[in-house]
Amino acid sequence: MSGIDYEPLSLDISEVGRELVDFNIEQVRRLVDEHLSEPYSIYVYRFFLNNWPNLTIMAKHQGKVIGCIISKVEPHRDSRIRGYIGMLAVDNEYRGQGIAKELISRSLDSMIDNYKCDEIILETEVVNKAALRLYENFGFLRVKRLFRYYLNKHDALRLILPVSEKSTIRSTFLPKLENSMESKY
Repeated sequence: MSGIDYEPLSLDISEVGRELVDFNIEQVRRLVDEHLSEPYSIYVYRFFLNNWPNLTIMAKHQGKVIGCIISKVEPHRDSRIRGYIGMLAVDNEYRGQGIAKELISRSLDSMIDNYKCDEIILETEVVNKAALRLYENFGFLRVKRLFRYYLNKHDALRLILPVSEKSTIRSTFLPKLENSMESKY
């Protein structure tokens, strides 16, 4: 569909203004709350959005957020950089038009190019066959079933996208990351 704009969330009020920052955050929150089975508190949104605003990518049509992906990047076991896709949602009327695929692609590119991720993980409901097919088409692999993971008692599958060779080696056999957050504690 033409007329879809993709942009990372900006929290810079000097750039976009306080009203637009608040409006975008509220639209992202509304979209996720409406389309995902898990309820998230404002603190979860603040954790992701304040720490990795550029990894919150919005799809907009005529100024309205119709899709979004929320991700983060952190050191994992002080030996590799792990990306994590926390939330992905697209309004029902815009589904089937490649918006989720484009959001995932942009998020993966950002995590790999800008953060040098060694692997990227996510969880999705076992019953969400469309999401599983979508992620597996990007090369994600099923690695673990998490029983009764969600509040609705559904199981989840943890998926991983190996990016570098580090993702195939046990953490105990990898050298420690330099200057990582975990190495400071």
